[in-house]
Amino acid sequence: MKKSLIAPVAFGAFALVLGGCATPPAATSASATASASATVAQSDFKACMVSDSGGFDDKSFNETAYAGLTKAVAELGVQKNEVQSAAAADYAKNVQEMVNQKCDIIVTVGFALGDATLAAAKKNPDIDFAIVDHSYSDDEGKNTAPDNLKGLVFDASEPSFLAGYLAASLSQTGKVGTFGGAPYPAVTSFMDGYARGVAYYNQQKGKSVAVLGWDTTKKDGTFIGGQSPFDDVPGGKKVATNLMAQGADILLPVAGPSSEGALQVAKASNGKVGSLWVDTDGCISQEQYCSIIPSSVAKAMDVAVFEAIKAAKDDKFSNEPYLGTLANGGTFLAPFHDWDSKVTDETKAELDAIKAGIIDGSIKTTA
Repeated sequence: MKKSLIAPVAFGAFALVLGGCATPPAATSASATASASATVAQSDFKACMVSDSGGFDDKSFNETAYAGLTKAVAELGVQKNEVQSAAAADYAKNVQEMVNQKCDIIVTVGFALGDATLAAAKKNPDIDFAIVDHSYSDDEGKNTAPDNLKGLVFDASEPSFLAGYLAASLSQTGKVGTFGGAPYPAVTSFMDGYARGVAYYNQQKGKSVAVLGWDTTKKDGTFIGGQSPFDDVPGGKKVATNLMAQGADILLPVAGPSSEGALQVAKASNGKVGSLWVDTDGCISQEQYCSIIPSSVAKAMDVAVFEAIKAAKDDKFSNEPYLGTLANGGTFLAPFHDWDSKVTDETKAELDAIKAGIIDGSIKTTA
């Protein structure tokens, strides 16, 4: 496949599930996909995807990324193939299985697949690869990915900063909390941005809302840990319970499916605690918990995945990493939904102004 180094687009017919443990999200059924695809010319181009251990129905980033693949089938007429990983030991073999299926582009979901994706890309230069939530660079920040591998990354610190400001404005106890699955950069960027947003609120309002679970100076915080930190709802519930016991009343869990533990704690609190969601709009992906979700820190992974597939199909694929930001719509703070009446007009206006400041660079979301 001919490679082109054209600059990346600014963001963003059957399924064969191999070796997986769960079915793809019901929101994109085979019949719906077939109906949508009927209006576009069908192609023999094959786009494939490998999930991490969360699976394509994780209500989080795997499911959102999978929506990008489904959209490509419907709108570009491409064929698709997919495999869901049950554990980390599956990653390399599942990527190889997609190579064996003669895929034209293979999208892997999650930073945990970084090594397996890089190895496969180097071994198979005629196949395009894209990976969600990971990129490759040296100590100076120079892109080191091979020509056929694109990182799809998102500056989560920006919308998390907004979420921190929002949380501080809503807190009744003067304490908010956050926790992660494990201390990966794709996790801690949420936590750090959140804490800095709270600090900005304190600075602007002369308040002293405390953040439990993350220290911006030490760049360390509270994590579920263990062998499966992103697939441990009881672990997430335990950490969230501890934060609530310390007085935190607005939580930001950053632990994939494990984050549902925080939603459970918030729902059981009878209105005393709220819990934000990350990666996607929780009021859509976790609809049953919408009443306790003030907002969500979301990433448009579906759009980024779709654009990567389209670029590969159009022979315009490049290894230039895609970075989702507030400016290009790659990241955003989701609507307030059931909490809209609890967020004052003053806070809404301040959030709009802060967003504009982040975009123009006058407000920094990182150190």
